[in-house]
Amino acid sequence: METARYGTWTSPIAANDLIDASRGLSYQYGKWNDAAAYWAQADPNDGGRVTIWQQRDGQPLAELTSGHYVRSGVNEYGGGAWDIAGNVLVYSDWPSGDLRIIRDGEDNRLLQGLGNTLRYGGLSWCPEQNIVLGVCEDHRPTGEPVNSIFAARADSNHASTLAKGADFYAYPTLSRHGLLAWMEWDHPNMPWDSTRIMVASLDDLTHPVAVAANPGEAAVYPAWAPDGALIYLSDRSGFWNFHRWEAGVSTVLHDHPFDFCGPIWSLDPVPYSIVDQQRIACSWLVDGRARLGVLNFNPATPGDGRLAEFSCDAVTAQLCGHGPKAAAMLGYADRPLELVAVDWLAVDSPSTSDAPGHEAPISVLASDGTTEIQTGASTVDLRDGWVSTAEPMSWDSPDGLVQAWYYPPRNPGFQAPAGELPPVQVWSHGGPTACSGSDYRLSVQYWTSRGFGIIDVNYSGSTGYGRAYRDRLKGQWGIADARDCVDAARTLSERGLADPKRLSIRGGSAGGYTTLRALTTSDVFSAGISFYGIGDLEALATDTHKFESRYLDGLIAPYPEQRQVWLDRSPINHLDNLHSPMLILQGSDDQVVPPQQAYAMAAALEASGQKATLIVFEGEGHGFRKAETIITATQAVLTFLSELYQLDR
Repeated sequence: METARYGTWTSPIAANDLIDASRGLSYQYGKWNDAAAYWAQADPNDGGRVTIWQQRDGQPLAELTSGHYVRSGVNEYGGGAWDIAGNVLVYSDWPSGDLRIIRDGEDNRLLQGLGNTLRYGGLSWCPEQNIVLGVCEDHRPTGEPVNSIFAARADSNHASTLAKGADFYAYPTLSRHGLLAWMEWDHPNMPWDSTRIMVASLDDLTHPVAVAANPGEAAVYPAWAPDGALIYLSDRSGFWNFHRWEAGVSTVLHDHPFDFCGPIWSLDPVPYSIVDQQRIACSWLVDGRARLGVLNFNPATPGDGRLAEFSCDAVTAQLCGHGPKAAAMLGYADRPLELVAVDWLAVDSPSTSDAPGHEAPISVLASDGTTEIQTGASTVDLRDGWVSTAEPMSWDSPDGLVQAWYYPPRNPGFQAPAGELPPVQVWSHGGPTACSGSDYRLSVQYWTSRGFGIIDVNYSGSTGYGRAYRDRLKGQWGIADARDCVDAARTLSERGLADPKRLSIRGGSAGGYTTLRALTTSDVFSAGISFYGIGDLEALATDTHKFESRYLDGLIAPYPEQRQVWLDRSPINHLDNLHSPMLILQGSDDQVVPPQQAYAMAAALEASGQKATLIVFEGEGHGFRKAETIITATQAVLTFLSELYQLDR
């Protein structure tokens, strides 16, 4: 074993492996249909283009949307860009925004479209009625786009509006009895703050009934059960648990201190599978790690639902589908994500004791990557001593315990000199209403195999730990999150896990803002890396998209009434407190955090005498999709840190 400084270790993982080792499979994007499985797959080597693939028993894998890009632009984050039932696939095409339909895998034709002035998402194909339901976002009016629930007939190309008037809509779903359910909410709420679930008859859409509409309750993800009852998730208990509505009465099915879903950023399918009228296949989070199983309940005695947990080594899980079969994306600590088929009727129900029961009845459909890396003429399997797995870490804060995942440096061919501590990157996730899981990511192994440590912080405001943890960020964005990331670095230093002089912080989007706030409110970090981050909150308030246009009212303060708070929290106004060099990475076509933010931040840093390296990637939006962008950005970060810390061998 060779002795070399942390950060200089030779790794078999190159930047291009981050592209070649990933198939771009997406959470929630697998669907079962009869004897076939369908999923969406992105190709960074083709500009991130997403297509739909079909796998039938005994037949070769087939691409159904060749030449098209399956993507929705609703709420900018999209989601629910396709659905399939029987022999019919409906999908949203990008960048045209067109709604298209394919029958029998061949006849691909336009169903609706007006040149991206109408966008479609949250699609649901209803074969009995021969219609597609979904969310329409109309960009033709001046001012904010107008959202509604629509239905389009496949045989006449006629579209009609079923529900309108609310600021936002999601998850239209039709029962076999002709009842339409949907989710809606209004400014300034986000879909994890306060929402409504409504039901109306298709024969009388003018008199909807509120299934759940309590202020401060986030009722989400409605879906119809076979017996005609409506299932949904609500956090009225403080955690997203299952509820059932029938004949005007809503009841809670269980009371567990775990979240059974995450926040709705996109309109992808509901994250559970209704097996039958007494069972719901689901996943839930315990201490940030996923569990997989079935909620068993008796409609006659609501409230006593019991969880039957399956034995499974997944640490993240996302289900999608209805009936006894479901598709799921499972993440593991030591290997890539897998798209799997789960047959809930293949075995008897497992034990309802605290210990997991039977092995989950899982068959693998596709893997989103590999642990095998090609280096010249040889192949390295990263599971042979290379993989750094997430270690849970926590510490106290004024708001309570803060959670994080720590990945130590790991390389079987190297050890550090005696007494040396590693450079560590503090990662702040986006959102900020989101979370970081503990699943295997080659982007993490790229760094740990070189001798860098990573601590991925689920700072106050993150999801997966209940509403109280999520609400810590109310009015405290830029304070609690930045504090938690600073404390993460200090905790590592105090525990002898990081070199206090080689601590950097990085984040994207909202995580970029947290990065900038941490740099301007502390002197802990020697470097900062911002991916399309927010430097000027006021500029964002006047130049962002509808979905997030009032988001910061809850995270910071109402604008413009409390404008001074926004100015005080904007990193661009406190650059005299920033004493670390920065790397700023930005997409030229970003509609969420406009590129002017990056230009202004870089210019202000240079004017104040600080070193700022700005790289703008043409044709990229909010989140990098192109292979060449991902490779260049990764190499830029490595060069930036290597030069700063003089990591030459």
